[in-house]
Amino acid sequence: MRTRLIDRRDFLRAAGASFAAGMAPRAWADTLAADAVFATAFVKRDGGFGAAVLSEAGKVLHTVDLPDRGHDVTFDPVSKRSVVFARQPGTFAVVFDHAGREPPLTIASIAGRHFFGHGVFSPDGALLYATENDFDNAAGVVGIYDARVKFSRIGEFPTYGMGPHELLLLGDGRTLAIANGGIETHPDFGRAELNIATMKPSYTLVDRISGDLIEKHELPAALHQLSIRHMDCDQAGTVWFGCQYRGPASDRPALVGRASRGKGLELLEMPQDVLSGLRNYIGSVAANPCAGTVALTSPEGNSLAVIDAASGRILATKSLVEVCGLAPDGAGFIASTGAGDIVEGNGETRSEPDYVWDNHMLRIEPTA
Repeated sequence: MRTRLIDRRDFLRAAGASFAAGMAPRAWADTLAADAVFATAFVKRDGGFGAAVLSEAGKVLHTVDLPDRGHDVTFDPVSKRSVVFARQPGTFAVVFDHAGREPPLTIASIAGRHFFGHGVFSPDGALLYATENDFDNAAGVVGIYDARVKFSRIGEFPTYGMGPHELLLLGDGRTLAIANGGIETHPDFGRAELNIATMKPSYTLVDRISGDLIEKHELPAALHQLSIRHMDCDQAGTVWFGCQYRGPASDRPALVGRASRGKGLELLEMPQDVLSGLRNYIGSVAANPCAGTVALTSPEGNSLAVIDAASGRILATKSLVEVCGLAPDGAGFIASTGAGDIVEGNGETRSEPDYVWDNHMLRIEPTA
């Protein structure tokens, strides 16, 4: 299997535009001195793409240009580097250094694969794991990249499902939780979904060292069109997941569930008005371990909801136009919107006229 790290000239050729990165020393100082920072992808209103590092007040501290739309960001506290992944079916991921010591590095997906927008580092920062599509075989894989050797791709293992999206590294440092959305796509058909009638989503636990399947859980047959997409882990180690429904728009299936090791999937019942407001689409899930809460967003329904993790009870809802990005912030959550707003945990809103925020947001602690 051929693995290649794209060099600058190849990247410029592929992107058709210059790749800018450079963060001023003062900006890095501001970043590192902040109480916490947040990383997210964005679309410029002038048509460009990038990733940004934001202060807790929603101020843009640093931006990195991308050749196309980004999706999620992951961070390695050991090396203080982040990786922003292309939105599916993207073929790039960009590594940038949070200490300003090295220029950005671009990873190109190998032939026959593309990224699904999410990834995680191993606890020691040596390896990066990314969800990918083996599109000719309609199978999900996790690509393994050696962060010590310019993120060279050193292998892969199956996700034991189709259309993997978000993955989490659980508290044991070895088990990966993977949301297999169950949807077949192929880059020859863009983002078209090719198997809606037969899709089969699943939630799997996989040993990141051996690549062996530990557990696999599927939704009931009647909910086979409920695509499991995004996840986070609460203070008790329970994984919360959000779904996107591909069945009839008039249906109102449960969209949020939780999974505990050794148990099946549990779907959460919600008040009908809250569930209807989500419009069959969860765009992001985030846990706040300090507050014992979990939040979810729906850009389709312009809705944000906060759940008590222990009881599953809805604590609050908020209407926000095109809200999607979400991360813990104090006792609450910070959210970003496709309208260019950053809404802090205290409810204050900051608007950025030049940016449209993309799907996800990552909190980076100041001690990292």
